[in-house]
Amino acid sequence: MGTSLRGKVAVVTGAGNGIGRASALRLAQEGADVGLLDLEKDAVEAVAAEIRALGRRALPINIDCTNGEAIAGAFTRIKAELGPVHVLLNNVGQSARERTSEFVDADMKVLDFILDVNLKSCILCSHQVAGDMKKRGAGRIVNITSESAVNGSLKTWEYSAAKAGVIGFTRSIARELAPHGVTVNAVGPGSTQTRAMDRMPQDLMDKVKAGIPMKRMGKPEDIANAVAFFAGDQSDYVTGQTLLVNGGNWML
Repeated sequence: MGTSLRGKVAVVTGAGNGIGRASALRLAQEGADVGLLDLEKDAVEAVAAEIRALGRRALPINIDCTNGEAIAGAFTRIKAELGPVHVLLNNVGQSARERTSEFVDADMKVLDFILDVNLKSCILCSHQVAGDMKKRGAGRIVNITSESAVNGSLKTWEYSAAKAGVIGFTRSIARELAPHGVTVNAVGPGSTQTRAMDRMPQDLMDKVKAGIPMKRMGKPEDIANAVAFFAGDQSDYVTGQTLLVNGGNWML
């Protein structure tokens, strides 16, 4: 790995597992000190220990990323203990999972939760860092969207809508912050081997894999590599973009 983020501070939401964990470790391997936000206390502290073992500082914070006051407090603490944030990865999010339904049968309470955890959290956390990044004339915001935002997967209407909102938000603030040296991009994972996928029946997993041109699901590290690209110097002239990391399953 490189040292492109040495001396810089990154923040990762939903950092305790899966894509968040892999991305936090990847950013640390690039030299960043990392603030880690997650609802699962034990998980996020375990990731912090892994980062410290790499010789980087880590600050684990047990938090609900849909709570605006808690988010503000967390970012105040990160700035005080680690320093100004150079990279923000808005990763926290999830689908409706066991509450998935067709739109005509939908419980709108599920919609509120999905919008809060996938879109509102992204907006709230970005608002905490965008002003400082603008003043410094440098910064990277990377938002995790989803292949579902562009392919219209069945029974993911609320998740697809929220993740499409992430893309629209990404483009809008990318245009606003571009004159100030701040880039904003999105990464859209396809089917990725995370805990949510581990709950799927094997026959369904096999069917999903068979439909992917590369014949395998993504690994969290595949997504983390794309995050590292957008967080580093190599992407200086890239902003407002969405990169699908999905083994060719859906092509823009």
